[in-house]
Amino acid sequence: MSASYDNPGFSNENGEVAISLDTLSAKTKASEGITYSWDKVNVFATSTQGCGKKKLTREKHILKDVTGICRPGELLAIMGASGAGKTTLLNVLTFRSDNALKVKLYINGRKVTSDLLTKSSAYVQQEDLFIGTFTVMEQLMFQANLRMERGFTQKQITARVEEVMQELSLTKCAKTLIGVPGRIKGISGGETKRLAFACELLTNPPLMFLDEPTSGLDSFMAQSVVQAMKTLADRGKTIISTIHQPSSEVFALFDRVLLMGEGRLAYLGQTQGAVSFFKGLGYTCPSTYNPADFFISTLAVNPEKEEECRAFVDSTCDTFASSSEGQAVGRSVQDNMQGGGTTNGWLGNENGKKSVSPYKVGWWQQFKAVLKRSVLANTREPMVLKTKVFQMIIVSLLLGVIYLDQEMTQEGISNINGALFLILTQISFSNTMGVVNTFCTELPIFLREHFNGMYRTDVYFISKNLAELPLTIFLPLLFVSIVYYMIGLYAPAENFFICAGLLILVANAAVSFGYMISCMARNLNIALAIAAPLLIPLMLFGGLFLNVDSIPVYFIWIRYISWFNYGNEALIINQYPALCAFTGEDVIEDLSFNKNNLGLDVGLLFVIIIGFRFIGFLLLLLKTKRKAVQQID
Repeated sequence: MSASYDNPGFSNENGEVAISLDTLSAKTKASEGITYSWDKVNVFATSTQGCGKKKLTREKHILKDVTGICRPGELLAIMGASGAGKTTLLNVLTFRSDNALKVKLYINGRKVTSDLLTKSSAYVQQEDLFIGTFTVMEQLMFQANLRMERGFTQKQITARVEEVMQELSLTKCAKTLIGVPGRIKGISGGETKRLAFACELLTNPPLMFLDEPTSGLDSFMAQSVVQAMKTLADRGKTIISTIHQPSSEVFALFDRVLLMGEGRLAYLGQTQGAVSFFKGLGYTCPSTYNPADFFISTLAVNPEKEEECRAFVDSTCDTFASSSEGQAVGRSVQDNMQGGGTTNGWLGNENGKKSVSPYKVGWWQQFKAVLKRSVLANTREPMVLKTKVFQMIIVSLLLGVIYLDQEMTQEGISNINGALFLILTQISFSNTMGVVNTFCTELPIFLREHFNGMYRTDVYFISKNLAELPLTIFLPLLFVSIVYYMIGLYAPAENFFICAGLLILVANAAVSFGYMISCMARNLNIALAIAAPLLIPLMLFGGLFLNVDSIPVYFIWIRYISWFNYGNEALIINQYPALCAFTGEDVIEDLSFNKNNLGLDVGLLFVIIIGFRFIGFLLLLLKTKRKAVQQID
């Protein structure tokens, strides 16, 4: 077995895997480091105002010809006032921008692609997003199993996780749940931040990005985090971080600083050199003043002096661009662009395959890990399960009491038809509304892990489906077991099990519809807002409120995508196979159903189950598509 690319220390001269944990902890050699450069980065955002003929589309220039470079062993701080463009720049460098881009991004002389960046870098985002029902150890093991090379044994993976926990003082909370605010008590904010950092350190990547890593931390913890970043940089890593108002002690830990002003580059160089640069502009930083605060306030735009401030920022950016330091940055960037496609362990050979998979492990290993997490997430919140079971029991008992012991009279048949449709409606609404949060609430976590090259979209989607499947079988079965004989439905066991099977199919059709809505919506509030309005038309064309033959031709298509229609017809056919005051055929025909459609209804329920889930998968897949990055020559 061979590694997926020629990572130093990962294979011997015969091509066999010979992995040592020392590889992950060792200092990065200069020849193996990454120099990341960007030249004349431009970002445009479009906004639309008005509607119809008065609709106006405006384009805003967010980043303007921003150039920069970060070398191995450097800790670079990206700073600027609010709205200066520092987060936008970091999003560009990590291929996470939603805006139109025109860029030149190079790593060791090679044009950057999303796959290349995923393989060689780590990104610690500002928001710490985790599955709260996981323990710290489980979270790190999950990350390690999906992000470390296939050649590592489980023993080595565990050893690496324990090593990282030791380095970041997470050992004492290894078996503590991460927690969910307001629901599950978990680890502290500082421990959560360190856990986010630990997840990215597992594979010892040579290039790291961090978005305001000290946000929400006290001064001591902030300094500890940046000191850890500095230690990693001293080992030869290339580290780029945005940071907001660092203390003077924290600022002193950075090797270089990139200052942004109104979307332009105002300074890039040594931190001490920035003080001299601004002094040359006539702005001297007082000895008792925090240099970081001084730079930010100097480049900020005061609303009361907006034109004057903007003019100063433009002048500062122009001065730096024409200075010897600015020219040196430009030459360094050009040198890196012409590096000739340097080959190292992380990047592989430019003359090899054009597209290297960003995933470190195969489909099956991804599937096992994600499925296990999904199952644990469901089982570790027993209150949710208990609530669903309690709801099913109460509603089934209520319906059973209301429709208790119906007889096969004209009145009884009418009541039974109503009861069957209420059962259908209860199963549909409870299952749809119960899963609309499945994907939209975890979307930020999914996108982060997917873009980190941990698992494929289909792996995640299938795993979530299978994790929910036992509940979509058990709850309908529980419901029908209570209500069936209380109402006095057709007694033979065969018909009972057919009814139970039909309701399980109906439940899964409703779940499929809920998945589609969850994948469609941006957040839970939108999903909940659109679920009921979309369900009601499907229910109206289910055959109870409106006779099938009376449906207007322009609405007939709704009937064909409504599982209420197929489920109701199948339940009615199953209920009336024998003679009564009227024949069963009379009842079925009175509702404009066809007694021979039972098999067809079952088949179409399967089609709906698969169809809605497939649409949901496509919608989720669409959300993983990144904005096209235009690399300019």
